[in-house]
Amino acid sequence: MSREATRTVRIGDRVIGGGNPILIQSMCSTKTEDVKATAEQILELEKAGCDIIRVAVPTMEAAESLPKIKRQIHIPLVADIHFDYRLAIAAIENGADKIRINPGNIGSAHRVRAVVEKAKERQIPIRVGVNSGSLEKHLIEAHGGVTAEGLAESALDKVRMIEEMGYDNLVISIKSSDVLMCVRAHEMIAGRTKYPLHVGITEAGTVTAGNIKSAIGLGLILNQGIGDTIRVSLTGAPVEEVKSAKLILKTLGLRKGGITVVSCPTCGRTRIDLIGLADKVETMAAEFDDLDVKVAVMGCAVNGPGEAREADLGIAGGIGEGLLIRKGEVVRKLPEEELLPALKEELLKLRKKKPE
Repeated sequence: MSREATRTVRIGDRVIGGGNPILIQSMCSTKTEDVKATAEQILELEKAGCDIIRVAVPTMEAAESLPKIKRQIHIPLVADIHFDYRLAIAAIENGADKIRINPGNIGSAHRVRAVVEKAKERQIPIRVGVNSGSLEKHLIEAHGGVTAEGLAESALDKVRMIEEMGYDNLVISIKSSDVLMCVRAHEMIAGRTKYPLHVGITEAGTVTAGNIKSAIGLGLILNQGIGDTIRVSLTGAPVEEVKSAKLILKTLGLRKGGITVVSCPTCGRTRIDLIGLADKVETMAAEFDDLDVKVAVMGCAVNGPGEAREADLGIAGGIGEGLLIRKGEVVRKLPEEELLPALKEELLKLRKKKPE
């Protein structure tokens, strides 16, 4: 499978599929009816690098809040709909750039058709979502439980239903909290459709557990050329999802730019607060997303200078002090408390030298 072979789908002013860059999504944890809180959270997510944002639309008030939110943000807004087809229609009428539905819980074919006709009228893409927790009973019985085969079959059945209604502006999503099942389901469906795929491990868990499961699952899927847009689903602040997604894409070589921070795991030789320093460097790095540089934060003289030499900038710790290193050359020795400000100064210099 090659993501270059998938269809292109336009979501607001962004495009996925057809070999376009893999876009990062997240979902607001605010109540959509609270326009101020939702818009503020989206602006924070934009700053972190979110490309597309989804909001829950469980009420008509939420649907009617969409245009007020859109006026304050700069990325496409996706409406997440369950159960009530009228909310999907209202979300489209109120300017949603895409809607996410599971036709299995929207109701009758008549209701699904009403949603499809409204999407067709506005040329709004539909994300057809299937989760392992909502797999149809007949597919569970046919496959002897919840399986990758059942997930793929369910998604393709729903795609066919919408295609038969005369619409093909679609994105497919098949998710499971079982990592290997999710990987297998994506492998199966990728060879059977040309629609772009939204990839994620659903209900992955807390920030720690969810990051591990998502990194493994998304890594295995994306590295095969599968997937056009992703969400890292975490039980935590949505901004953490965006940070993790960016790092997964950068680690796989699927996204360039931004600061890559490498740091040693610490040991008994460390004589500076390496953990605190590395955390502060990583936080500071988010301010320099326009740079494409590698920064090394090392704790002692064993591997520190050598690792730092491979980076654009580096800090190698000593006893309450450290070396600031630029392109393998020691710039100067500084007290521990001056290392972070000195590093920021170097990054600001790089930004000034960056071509317009």
